[in-house]
Amino acid sequence: MSSATVDHSPERDLAFDMARRSLWVFPAWVVVSGFIWGIGGALSSALGYALVIGNLAAAAVLMAWGARTSPVALMGATLGGFIVRLAVLAGIVLGASQLSFFEPVPLAITIVASHLGLLAWEIRYVSLRLAAPGLDLQRPGKEQK
Repeated sequence: MSSATVDHSPERDLAFDMARRSLWVFPAWVVVSGFIWGIGGALSSALGYALVIGNLAAAAVLMAWGARTSPVALMGATLGGFIVRLAVLAGIVLGASQLSFFEPVPLAITIVASHLGLLAWEIRYVSLRLAAPGLDLQRPGKEQK
């Protein structure tokens, strides 16, 4: 197996799917934030979006690694990764709060609403299909067994 293998894990597929679904909401939210809070609000919302997508991607990478390694590694990566990701998010937000453009309200709205909204949407989407996006058996070109 080569070191350049492509990760086709359900975790990666879910994170990619959530990022793709967010693409139509976040640009509009950045514009709205710009109108309400000015350029600082738009930049803070964009930072929040980057933090959310980065957090989801990091969670997917850690869980995919843990799932390939062992059940104990999966549990450790999930819990430990959650704590570390929260600390990293807090550190970035604290560091960004020192910048001149920083607006805490649009950043907080972006982070909280997008995490909850994307997770709720994905739970609904996955539960309706009973499969992760990468496990869709109804996709054209796949044979059903």
